[in-house]
Amino acid sequence: MEPAHGGRAAEPVYRPILACRRGELEALGHLDVTVAPLVAPILDIDILDASVPDALARLPSGLVPAVDVSRLPDARETELVRWGVPLVPVVGLGESDRRLVAHGAAARAYARRAVIRLRTRRDRSGPDATTAAVERIWRFTRTAPEQCDLLVDAGDVCCPADLREAEWRIRRLLDWSRRYAWRSVTVASGGLPPTLARLPTDEPVRLERWDWQLWERVADRDVGYGDYGVGSAQGGAGQPGDRLPTMCYTTDGAWWVYRWSRRGGRGDDRVADLCRTLVSAPHWPVAGAAFSWGDHEILRRARRVAGAGSASAWTAWSTSHHLAQVLTDLRYAGPDGRPQWNGVNTAERRRSSRPSRGGDARRAG
Repeated sequence: MEPAHGGRAAEPVYRPILACRRGELEALGHLDVTVAPLVAPILDIDILDASVPDALARLPSGLVPAVDVSRLPDARETELVRWGVPLVPVVGLGESDRRLVAHGAAARAYARRAVIRLRTRRDRSGPDATTAAVERIWRFTRTAPEQCDLLVDAGDVCCPADLREAEWRIRRLLDWSRRYAWRSVTVASGGLPPTLARLPTDEPVRLERWDWQLWERVADRDVGYGDYGVGSAQGGAGQPGDRLPTMCYTTDGAWWVYRWSRRGGRGDDRVADLCRTLVSAPHWPVAGAAFSWGDHEILRRARRVAGAGSASAWTAWSTSHHLAQVLTDLRYAGPDGRPQWNGVNTAERRRSSRPSRGGDARRAG
């Protein structure tokens, strides 16, 4: 893809912010090579594992992840240029001079670009201070705005009040961002609660996709879309002792959360029952198992031709479906940038559609 001008992405690129764990990496690994270039994942790494570079090297051709090591110690082992795999460094406003120099080396060695991650909740400062911070980044990394993708990360957006506050902050930052010719500008947020353990079991529970609604509100500013996949922006979804089979299934305007204790204590029985319920639900895609690798795996469990899997497998299937759903939604974005489906704005589509079955929890956890 050619560099963009004035913040426009050359292609409709989706930037999910994902934990660098087995389930998320497996979902990325099963992306079809034809759509892999449209996904630019940001991988949050909080534990340095020697297997991570090898896992990144096995990702599909055309998929170049951005890697955020800001939670790791500033040491030689966390210098991305030493990992020996194609990647894009994610640069925060508060990085040390030493780490900025290392990120610059990684940017020049691999994709010749970087992602500057501006967290609206953490990096609270005025436009002049933000300008000084990004110009410091360019000075130490020896990059230019045209080589950098700006990621405006709104963090946790889980209710209407969060949505209103986030939109206000995002619009102010987007006004500021017009000072520079960024390669692209993306708005990202997370709409899932930090724990799903308080939700009801044995029935699908509908949760609003507040992150998608935030993007709908600011899409007129010509920005790309990002989210936290099927994870929470606060991290640590789930809680100790909650080992129930759980899947978070994405539709165009909501998640359907399945937490299953039905059919007694056997994991195979519970997962099979969960998957049978899911594939018979109104939100199961028309394409069925062909919609994504994750949907194919869910259907196999519904038919009991494979075992129950594990928590990381359930995350992998949910994430795989989520990536496919978001790419489908973005393909139907209208000429004004607002998401559409066969010519109908998704917000209007949700208002005019019949209520789906299942509980509705607007904010849980």
